[in-house]
Amino acid sequence: MSIGTPTGQVTVDIAASPQEVWDLVSDVTRIGEFSPETFEARWTRGSTGPEVGATFKGHVKRNGVGPTYWSACRVTRCDPPTETGEGVFEFAVGTPDVTVNNWGYRIAPAGSGGSRVTEYFRLEAKLPMRIYWLLLGWSRGRTNEKGMRTTLEKMKAVLEK
Repeated sequence: MSIGTPTGQVTVDIAASPQEVWDLVSDVTRIGEFSPETFEARWTRGSTGPEVGATFKGHVKRNGVGPTYWSACRVTRCDPPTETGEGVFEFAVGTPDVTVNNWGYRIAPAGSGGSRVTEYFRLEAKLPMRIYWLLLGWSRGRTNEKGMRTTLEKMKAVLEK
């Protein structure tokens, strides 16, 4: 039996320019304002802002109730939006040797100066992660999608103020 790579995404339209959205989603130090699980993050190892290879750590309260732990992260894509093109900010969660999960945002222009923003996740396709997803993915997938919607709706509220 073949088990595919577990993924999920949520898309929200925001009445803000792609650059304004980019500035918010690529500033990991603000994630605590929006995420139901990651309540703070900080740049690490000399990183001070978004660029490929920059590192940060997120302070996570799993499922919003615990356990609480720090996750090491590394920026893997950092493509700001252009006037006509999509921007992508993506990061890997895990150690430099073992990536567990990837999270990201795609930001595309959408009518009258607004943006279509998609937050997504992609678990690594390694067998242990695929087995985990097969057994518990139905629950975690729902939690991830609910969390992504909450995050994007809170960002939308801030950006549309």
